[in-house]
Amino acid sequence: MALSLTDYKPEYWDKACKALVSRDRILRRIIPQYSDEWLQPPLSDYASLARIVLGQQSSARAADKLWQKFIARFGNPPCPLKLHEMVSSGLVVPDVPKRKGRYIAGLAEYFVSHGAKLPCWRKLDNEEVIHKLSQIQGVGRWTAELFLIFNLHRPNVLPLEDASLNRAISLHYFSGEPVTRFDVREVAQAWGPWSTVAAWYLWRSLDPLAVRF
Repeated sequence: MALSLTDYKPEYWDKACKALVSRDRILRRIIPQYSDEWLQPPLSDYASLARIVLGQQSSARAADKLWQKFIARFGNPPCPLKLHEMVSSGLVVPDVPKRKGRYIAGLAEYFVSHGAKLPCWRKLDNEEVIHKLSQIQGVGRWTAELFLIFNLHRPNVLPLEDASLNRAISLHYFSGEPVTRFDVREVAQAWGPWSTVAAWYLWRSLDPLAVRF
């Protein structure tokens, strides 16, 4: 029997929301607006990373549209072997911008070549996951941090390089003025150990479609 979205709710979510609402005047207003929403069930490891790469510098809606095209061709969840064989034959990834196509092809090559030797991500701490994933072509710290959030559901990840998070912090905390990393860290001091949850609700406040990777 398929489980409902409620069954997948991270076990720390309610506790985190309660703490954030008590500490942060902005989140006190935002969280109740989306009180019946939270991180969705994780995709497969490859699918999650591919979706993050495809979603780079895109709105949630645009990223979802590109993702739907991708899984229509490569399966749901997408098969890295199928993509790897296509690229190895000299073909380009259809319907995907060239740069992003290279990156998801690199991901596919990594998953195919490592096979049973793939790391058990859930046994590694955050920095170990970031270090290992950053060895893959096209995967940087931002991609690895979103993998920690959306795939591993780690509760305290603060993606400082995320443009949407910075935009939300600018809008809600600084009246639209540009923010620096120092500003983001200052705001986030009230969030630990639930930075993931704070970031998710701030993302949600910007987009009519909940972010998913």
